[in-house]
Amino acid sequence: MSDHYEVLGVSRTASTDEIKKAYRKLARELHPDVNPDPSASEKFKLVTHAYEVLSDENQRASYDRGGDAGFGLGDIFESFFGGGARGPQSRAQRGQDALLRVDLELDEAIFGVEKTLNIDTAILCETCHGSCCKPGTSARVCDICRGSGQIQRQVQSFMGMMVTTTPCGSCRGTGEVIPDPCISCRGQGRVRAKRELDLEIPAGVADGMRLHLAGQGEVGFAGGPAGDIYLEISVRPHPIFGRDGDDLVAVLEVPVADAALGFKTEIDTFDGSTSIEVKPGAQHGDTITVKGLGATRIRGRGRGDLNIQLKVLTPTRLDSGAKALFQKLREHHQEDSPRLGSRRTKGRF
Repeated sequence: MSDHYEVLGVSRTASTDEIKKAYRKLARELHPDVNPDPSASEKFKLVTHAYEVLSDENQRASYDRGGDAGFGLGDIFESFFGGGARGPQSRAQRGQDALLRVDLELDEAIFGVEKTLNIDTAILCETCHGSCCKPGTSARVCDICRGSGQIQRQVQSFMGMMVTTTPCGSCRGTGEVIPDPCISCRGQGRVRAKRELDLEIPAGVADGMRLHLAGQGEVGFAGGPAGDIYLEISVRPHPIFGRDGDDLVAVLEVPVADAALGFKTEIDTFDGSTSIEVKPGAQHGDTITVKGLGATRIRGRGRGDLNIQLKVLTPTRLDSGAKALFQKLREHHQEDSPRLGSRRTKGRF
């Protein structure tokens, strides 16, 4: 049984960088592609396995406890009061979840859209298909725990002699080791890659909303199940229309004369040209509602409304003719002269 530290030629207090440097040096010397010596292949396997254990903080700590470092009081209590043998653990691990932002135009959010994103993720290794092993080879039973995934020891404590059981640090509790790791994925069972993600954004999504895509995230270690993807919707501001829940809102600028006399006009909406009517005597802040031209209700049926708020424009520059007309208008409506506290909301044109 080889000591991992001795295999790499480092001390038990070596840093992560020192372990990595020692591994790279030995790997370059012993790799079968560059060293034809038959014994080099076996040494390369030992070096790779030693590095796999010692480069992982949790595996290294577990290995140290299973070796000369012994066990702490916490380990004794864990194994004695419920932390005992549970059999080998699966080497496969679930992949990480990912949060992606999707930028949409307002009309895309209203009606829904199909998009394709190019994402950087982890996919299943096509060489080993998630087994982590070099093609033609397979995992072997761990020679330290003999496939149990557990290490048992007798420990003297204040309660007397006790048998403790902890995960094997050599195989990470799986009961198996990889003597010939896959070169393509370096024994991970997955590789980093770019891939296209086809999306169907439903109609009615709003800014800040999150969509959940189960099983579309990174493939897990050793062919484990993929994580999930969460899409955060970001809707770009529109120069004309805003959104209030399921309704759309817009502002229509109206000259004061048109507000007084009323008119009909055509406006451009996301559904095409629509006719609206402004009644005579319209006031600043009045709202015209066009039913069914709002956003799609994502949690219901139908659509919201389009609410158009009137902004009555008072002229700031008047020529002599216009000034005379407004003077006559004032004289005609002297009873409507401004007064404090009148609280008038409607004119009398």
